[in-house]
Amino acid sequence: MGSDERVVFEDGELPEGSEGVAEFFSAVGKQIKIFRERAGLTQREMAERIGYGEDMVGAVERGRRTPRVEYLTAADELLGAGGVLKAVADDVMKAKIRVSTRHPAWSKAFTDEEAKAVEIHDYSVVAVPGLLQTEAHAHALYEMRRPWLSREQVDEWVAARMARQVILTRSPLPVISWVIDEGVLRRPLGGWDVHRDQLRHLVKIGETWGLELQVIPLDRTEHAGMGGSFALLTPPGRAQIAYVEVQHINRLITNPEEVRRMAARYSSIRGQALDPRQSLALIEQILGER
Repeated sequence: MGSDERVVFEDGELPEGSEGVAEFFSAVGKQIKIFRERAGLTQREMAERIGYGEDMVGAVERGRRTPRVEYLTAADELLGAGGVLKAVADDVMKAKIRVSTRHPAWSKAFTDEEAKAVEIHDYSVVAVPGLLQTEAHAHALYEMRRPWLSREQVDEWVAARMARQVILTRSPLPVISWVIDEGVLRRPLGGWDVHRDQLRHLVKIGETWGLELQVIPLDRTEHAGMGGSFALLTPPGRAQIAYVEVQHINRLITNPEEVRRMAARYSSIRGQALDPRQSLALIEQILGER
C-alpha cells in the first residue's frame, strides 16, 4: 500500500489452544478498559478518536483480539495511561508470535467472517486464492514456506484450508468473485503436474454457475492492483470489511473509509481484467501451452 494510506491494524481472534497467552491478553484488555472508563469515554468514543472500529475496541477489552503496537500506543496517549500500555506492547507482540507459530498464518477472525459472509471478493497477485486451491497446491505452498514448517503443521493447515471451501457448496451461495493476476497462472508452484491440476480446477470454477473468476493479463498498461492482494467481505447485516496479508502478517480492517477505498480499488481492478469468459479462455490457453 502507498505511504499515503493509513492502515488499520486489526489482528484476528486468538486460535484455540492458546491458553496462557489468552489470559495475558485478557489482562491487558482489562487494563485498557479501566483507563478508558477513568477517562470517561465510551467504547464508541474511544474508537472514533483512535481510528478503529468500535467492535475492535470491545474485542480487545474482552481479550478476544490482539492489539498491535500502534493500537496500544494510541490508546496510551488518548487515555492518559502514562506509558503503562506502551510498556506492554513488546510483550503483547512476542505472545502473538508464540501463538502464530502453532497456527495458520491466516487470521481466525477473517475465516470466521468469511464463513458467514454474504459477499466475498478477492484479488490475488501472488498465489491462487485459498478458496480455489487444490489440496496438492496448498501442500506445495506450505511446504515451500520459510522458516520450515513441520509436516504435522503442513497437514493441519492444509486440512483447515480445504475445510474453508465448504463455502462454495452453500445454498444459497454468497455473491463471490475473484480476480487473479496472470502471473499466478503461469508460475508452476509445486511442479507442472500439481500446477496443471490447479489450472484445471480453476477452469471448473470458471464454468460453475454463480462463481465469477476473472484474470488480469500481463499486458495491461494500467493496473489498479499494484498495492498487493486483499479481500473484501460483507457480513450479514453489517458493513463491509477488508483483509490483507503480507509476509504472513494478517490485518482485518473495519475502518469504513479504508474499506471504501479498497472496494473502489477492487472495482477498478475488475474493470481492467478480462471478463469471465475471456478469463476462462486464457486459463485454457495456458493449459494447452504445455
